Amino acid sequence: MQHIILGGGCFWCTESVFLSLKGVQSVVSGYAGGTAQTADYETVCTGQTGHVEVIDVTFDENVIDLSVILDVFFATHDPTTPNRQGNDIGTQYASMIFYTDGAQLDVIHDKINALKADGIAVVTQVRPAPEFYQAEDYHQNFFAKNPAQSYCNFAIPPKLAKLRANFSEYLK
Repeated sequence: MQHIILGGGCFWCTESVFLSLKGVQSVVSGYAGGTAQTADYETVCTGQTGHVEVIDVTFDENVIDLSVILDVFFATHDPTTPNRQGNDIGTQYASMIFYTDGAQLDVIHDKINALKADGIAVVTQVRPAPEFYQAEDYHQNFFAKNPAQSYCNFAIPPKLAKLRANFSEYLK
């Protein structure tokens, strides 16, 4: 098993996407990358802790490899806007990848370089995995637990539609 920490805006959205993939064993919403000694939703939302809303994705590389994980990540969020995803604005919504080893870093750099060669102005930050702070229980598997929540109904279905259209062979 491998794991990687991804920040692509609201963790409710990214969690919903990655929970749909074969080979993904778990997706945990949380916070990473800040300077504060701890993180919780209320303080991270101020934008002053430096933490980003992230998901910690554990996946079986024999079923789905990192390259596909990254393809899904880049296809289902906007990696060209700093500190923003749609209407969500602030440092907590930065596009970030926190890698766990040098082999992951090589794959990440190759993927970003390929996107840039295709003319995509990627601003995704890449850093070694820092301390991960698990989000509060009510954030875990949020969309499945709150399907009628208005933000979710606005933001998540388009991401899932992109996933179905472009990665159907990887869906559970």
